[in-house]
Amino acid sequence: MQQIFEFPIASSCTFDNFIVCDGNAAALRFARRISDAAESERLLYLHGPSGSGKTHLLKAIALAMATDGSSPPPYFSCRESFSAETLISLFDGASALVVDDLQLMPDDTDIRAALWQLFNDFHETGRPVALAGQPPPRELPYLDDHLVSRLLWGLVARVDASDDSSRRMILKKIADDRQVRVSDDVVDYILATTSREVGELISFFESIYRFSLTDKRRITLPLARETRERIGPGAT
Repeated sequence: MQQIFEFPIASSCTFDNFIVCDGNAAALRFARRISDAAESERLLYLHGPSGSGKTHLLKAIALAMATDGSSPPPYFSCRESFSAETLISLFDGASALVVDDLQLMPDDTDIRAALWQLFNDFHETGRPVALAGQPPPRELPYLDDHLVSRLLWGLVARVDASDDSSRRMILKKIADDRQVRVSDDVVDYILATTSREVGELISFFESIYRFSLTDKRRITLPLARETRERIGPGAT
């Protein structure tokens, strides 16, 4: 019998619990390399659609660098509201520069200059730089042209888990994190009624999970169908 919890259970973002598939194996390999002090590579840019695993890998890089009891370097997403001063202050003295969602960086001259300054400081001192965004480097808006060129010097990897096998593995992993059992017919229904965008797939599962908690019901195919009716076609 499935046990109902009143709160989600999330696992830490580590390399060991990252779900590996054909579309992200290279990204995982590169992420491990730049977090390894014995490796010479210190620059990585990850790109790919929402929900594909970029954030997981960035956080895993930061966590892997927390050795000998030291604190991991900060992880920062451009989804947050921030200023140039905030960005510089956050990474002052950090062991790595870890910035996510670069496609959302605002069109701000000071922020653009601050990120370029941080990149140079970390790159010149041999500290790892791990950045991520949805588009490849040349398609990032509002990024300094010099920084775009430098990103192309380092390791660049696409993170993609849009094939059905990978998407099925992701759903099973999310369910395992919440200690709930999800049958194959529920997974098949989610795959059949949700777009191939992994972020939407995860959002729909989260909606089913929330209704399961609210209604105190197991996650079954009827509940999945009811959830789709409640939130509407294509909504999450």
